Amino acid sequence: MKLNFETLIIFVQDIDKLKPFYVDVLKLEIMEEFKSEWLLLGSGNCKIGLHKIGDQYLEEGAAPFKFDNNTKVVFEIDEDIHRVRTTLLSEGVSMKEVTTFEGYDYLLCDGEDPEGNVFQIKQRKPRTVISNPS
Repeated sequence: MKLNFETLIIFVQDIDKLKPFYVDVLKLEIMEEFKSEWLLLGSGNCKIGLHKIGDQYLEEGAAPFKFDNNTKVVFEIDEDIHRVRTTLLSEGVSMKEVTTFEGYDYLLCDGEDPEGNVFQIKQRKPRTVISNPS
């Protein structure tokens, strides 16, 4: 069996609150929308679906929703990760510091959407060219 990854669905409380974040801030393309219930976004070779969580899973009168989950959506970028991070911070996005690991070819930076869903931007480290003096 061969599976082709097509769509990741994130269950959210307030699609109308998240839509500006994913469309205006992260610049994802709207592919399909059912007002306040479903938003399908294009991102490279994959789609991200925002699906309104059922009311039975929410506590009435509870504090603003911030979901604690174990999923991270990763976006690879070609731009300078430090500049992208600064831009996201200036737009009010919660972002951590840029980091990497020894022997790993990417710079990484985690952030959160307005409901606490974690995403990561990653940029390939520039390759060092060693010249051969003649």
